[in-house]
Parts: sequence; structure tokens; C-alpha cells
Amino acid sequence: MNVTQNNIDAVNATLLVTVSNADYAEKVNKAIKDFCKKANMPGFRKGCVPAGLVKKMYGKGLLAEEVNKLVSNSLYDYIKDNNLNILGEPLPTEGFAAPSLVEGEDFTFSFDIALAPEVKIEWNGSVPYYTIDVDQTLIDKQVAAYRGRYGKYVQADAVEEKDVIKGELVELNEDGSVKEDGIKVENAMLSPNYMKDSDEKAKVLGVAKEASFVFNPAKAYVNEAEIASLLQIKAEEAKEFTANCQFTVKEITRFAEAEMNQEFFDASFGKDTVKTEEEFYAKIKEGLQEQFVADSDIKFVIDLREYALNQLKDVQFADATLKRWLKLNNEKMTDEEIAAEYPKMIEDLKWQMVKDGIAKENNVKLEKEDIEAVAKRSAKAQFAQYGMLNVPEDILANYVEEMLKDQNGARNAAERASENKVVAIIKEKVSIENKTVSFNEFNKFFEGK
Repeated sequence: MNVTQNNIDAVNATLLVTVSNADYAEKVNKAIKDFCKKANMPGFRKGCVPAGLVKKMYGKGLLAEEVNKLVSNSLYDYIKDNNLNILGEPLPTEGFAAPSLVEGEDFTFSFDIALAPEVKIEWNGSVPYYTIDVDQTLIDKQVAAYRGRYGKYVQADAVEEKDVIKGELVELNEDGSVKEDGIKVENAMLSPNYMKDSDEKAKVLGVAKEASFVFNPAKAYVNEAEIASLLQIKAEEAKEFTANCQFTVKEITRFAEAEMNQEFFDASFGKDTVKTEEEFYAKIKEGLQEQFVADSDIKFVIDLREYALNQLKDVQFADATLKRWLKLNNEKMTDEEIAAEYPKMIEDLKWQMVKDGIAKENNVKLEKEDIEAVAKRSAKAQFAQYGMLNVPEDILANYVEEMLKDQNGARNAAERASENKVVAIIKEKVSIENKTVSFNEFNKFFEGK
């Protein structure tokens, strides 16, 4: 076996692999013997097929299989032994004639490889780190969410905008009398909150239980489906309905937020964790600050990436070879799609090379605990999206366990854990410019992305 490297330029090279008869002859003969032992052909007992017949029928295929194994192994052994940092995989050289596999001859194969360019970053500048200001507006909004989660439905005496009222609905004649053969719904339900016409809504607000009001469904609602649902008629009929209706209120149901008491505090954060309203607000603020740290870290990594990529704008890659590799691994992609995706792939590749280089230089090692910690933070962030800031540890542990059972989940957690370690190293190299911004200002960084 002989492998020869020919460097075309700094990022393009070819590897010529020559396989001699001495390299493959014994392996092919063994493959034929092994095939004879397993062959099941008409006229011969199993395992007793003559080697000559097997060679005649399958010899060329077995030769190709063994030669391909030798070529593949020699390629990757050469790359490993010579510490070649390549991108993608070796690809057969276009225009290089593949040898005809004739037993007894030597064969030469040519492969293109994309050599990774050197990426060097000067970490002597500054990168902003944005801390989100947890102001009273954010705290009040989160408190309202908690009070809503632990609130309950109660019966009321007079209608307010968000109430749901239940009662009897009847269709009226033009003179205001009840239409004898008109629509009648005994358990009709509506909420003023969904009425689009302010004048119609005003007719409902303040109405007491057991009292009646007159309104026009066609004016109150613009959606025919809503009218049909309220009157319990078909949508086609709702299009033509214009009459007034009388609604007699039987029930008024209102959602009442939880009261700020110990029962509510315990339900929110566990027994006796919080005992006063002041402590409750402080706990809410603490949870939001913890939640926003993850968002700040994400933005910091984005800015670090931009800082690094700005220094790598002129770095050249083996574009033709990498595009061929991308096409082979994504056969459904068109040339136009590859042309559009390739620049993004290169940007991602540059950043990955930067991180890999730092990890190698600093001998970064990833432990099981690092991956679990990332998965736990991810789980807490997901719960926090639903306002659940105090998830019990046993529930978090189970959630993390299930997350890491999934192959993609485990891989993503490992990648983030590795990136966290690399970012921690970079933080020691760059000058961090701390900035405090409002929640709305922070969100503007991501608008249009």
C-alpha cells in the first residue's frame, strides 16, 4: 500500500492510493474460501461449492470489496498518522479515471481532500454583556401570571367584561315582543369580552343576575361562526340573521385571581418558603433574574461569534470540494439551495473551528455532570416559559433523565456543555463591557432574525 499526498494549495490536496497485487491477493483468496463455506447453490451441498466456480461467478465483486476496504483503511490511517486536519470526507477526484479491477494488477485511486485552514483569533478587544433589568413591570406581570394560575372561578352578581354569562336567549320581533316561532336557547353562553361592537357590549356590562338585556348578535359579533354558535343555528342561517335578542341572565361566572395569602405562597414556592407579600415579590424577581441570565449568555455567545468571525473574513476554504461533499450528503438539495446554504455552513464551520481550537489548546474535558447541568438549566428554562419558576427537584431530575435518553437531546446538551466551557475560557481573554438594558431593548436585538 502506498499513499502520496499532493498539495494543490493551502486548503486543497489530493491523496493517491496505490494498491498492489500483494496487498489484496491473500485477502481476496480468503474471501472466496469464506464464501464457499456459506454458499448454497443448486447441485452442491452447502459449504461444498468449488472455489473455482465461486471465483468465476463472484470473484470480481469480492475483489472490488476487498480493494475498497484496503483503500478506505489506508486513507484514514494516512490522515490519522500524518495529523491531517481535513473538513468533510475524501472524495474521488473528478476526471480521474477509476481503474479497471483486473486480478493481478496494481490499482491507483485519487481522492480530493479539503484541508482545514488555520484560524487564529486575537482576543484583545471588548465584547458587550447585556444584563436585563428586572423592573417592576416585569415583576408585576409575573405575579399576575402566578395569581392567574392559582386562581379559581366564582359566581358574581353583576356582569363585568371578562365574565362568562349563562342564561336564556330568545329572538324578538321588530316591536320588541318575543317572537313566537323564533330562536330560543335555554342555556346560551356569551362573554362581553368577545363582543366587537362597543355599544352592544355596553348593553351587557353591569346587568344583574336574573335581569335581562336586549342586544343584536349580528352587530355584537363580526364572525358568523360566533353568531351560529351562540344561537345554535347553521352558519348559512347566521349570515341572514339580523333580529334583536333578549338575554335573561341565570349565572355569572368570573375568574378570580388567587389572593395574596399563605396558601397561595405555599402553592407557588413550597410550604413556608415565602411568608410575606414582600418575600413573594423578591422571590419572583430572583427567579426572573436567573431566567434572564440564560438569555444574556445566549446573546453574549452570539456577540463572541461575531467578534471572532469578523477576524476570519479573508480565510479561504476548499469551496469546490466542500460543495461536492455537501451535495453528496444532501442529495435532495438543488445546486441553487447549496449555493444559498454554503456561506451559512462556512460561518458555522469557522466558529466551530475556533471553539475546537480553544478546547484543544486548553485540554477541555467534558464530564457527565457538565452535560446534566446543561440539561437541567434547559429544563428549568422550559418550565419558566410557562411561569413555573419553582419546579421540585425530583420532577426536574426525571425530566432531565428523559431528555438525555433521547440521542438528539443528549448530543445537544453535550455540545452546549462544551461550548460553555470554551466560552468561560474566552471570558478570561476578552474585555467584557457590561451593559444593563430593559427587557424590550434586549428583545430588539433578535427582531428580524
